[in-house]
Amino acid sequence: MRVLYFAWIRTKIGVPEEVLDPPADVATVQALIDWLKGRGPQFAEALKNPAVVRIAVNKRYVGLDHPIGRDDEVALFSPVTGG
Repeated sequence: MRVLYFAWIRTKIGVPEEVLDPPADVATVQALIDWLKGRGPQFAEALKNPAVVRIAVNKRYVGLDHPIGRDDEVALFSPVTGG
């Protein structure tokens, strides 16, 4: 699974992307976020409030209950705001 980090999430985590092999029970976006938060304090801080994180799976916006698979690309980023 390829995970991409954007905006302040990238800044807090410290890397733009990773190729990961999460455990088999990580089958939804929410489960992925929970697993990522356990990878270290920078992940826990960046993902502490999933309500302010937007998620795209294979370039389509999805909700936290969306299923994910090993061949998916998951992007995590902050909401876009206008001015």
